[in-house]
Amino acid sequence: MELRVLQYFLVVAREENITRAAALLHITQPTLSRQLMQLEEELGVRLFHRGRHNILLTEEGMLLRRRAQEIVDLAEKTEKELTCGEKTVSGEISIGCGEAQNMKPLCEMIASFQKEYPDVTFHFYTAIADDVKELLENGVLDMGLLLEPVEISRYNFLRLPLKEKWHVLMRKDSPLAKKQSITPDDLVDVPLIVAKRQSVRNEFENWFGHGREKLCVKSTVNLSHNNQQIMVESGIGMTITMEFACDRDTLCLRPLEPEIVSGCVLVWKKNQALSPAMVRFIAYIKERLAKRAEGKENG
Repeated sequence: MELRVLQYFLVVAREENITRAAALLHITQPTLSRQLMQLEEELGVRLFHRGRHNILLTEEGMLLRRRAQEIVDLAEKTEKELTCGEKTVSGEISIGCGEAQNMKPLCEMIASFQKEYPDVTFHFYTAIADDVKELLENGVLDMGLLLEPVEISRYNFLRLPLKEKWHVLMRKDSPLAKKQSITPDDLVDVPLIVAKRQSVRNEFENWFGHGREKLCVKSTVNLSHNNQQIMVESGIGMTITMEFACDRDTLCLRPLEPEIVSGCVLVWKKNQALSPAMVRFIAYIKERLAKRAEGKENG
């Protein structure tokens, strides 16, 4: 598969129209159609359902779209890293992250880093830890901000300073909203929305204890805090989530009792060649975290 043809494929998949895609790519429609048919012959699968007015991906086409995007992104990233100047620290750093309080200190460090190295660009990708790790393995991401518990034996890591506290997100008209904290007994037979990640669910089930068979899990989520708020507000259930700034007047957060506190780690793959921008950024983060820890000890 040629990189150029994969780029053609992605444009067609996005536009769902051969004529429009050909115009955007500045090639003729017959040429584009021929390239796509040759790609299908090369792979031995049908990539598109061709209609009179549009062209839609088959299941095989949807799989290729995902992989092709990763390949194209990685190629572009590699080219930029190799062509950056030797004297100036420049390039791109891609970070996958979940929704965590530690995004604040991380972003503060990135902002101060960019004041010193303005030619370094950061790209952020929001996903759960399992998806972030897959993209790290594929080379699409350089770093990942992962919420524990998570397996990190394949990675170098830096532990970020804030502790992530687990809470229950509920409607204010719930009887439990009158409580200052939520115990396992409070959640017996209560409709719950929990994380899809099995390691996180295990942590919650261990907290719940021997009565876990009384858990009433109605939904699992891999969603943003905003979408979780919509689900809770709509009455689907209460969400077990990390602390965040709830922005809806109808909802409230209550901490778990006994509390569950998770750490957060910034990881990158072991035994890989690092770009100059990555080397400088990792050193910078280590220095800032060390100064922060020293300040707390002195205080």
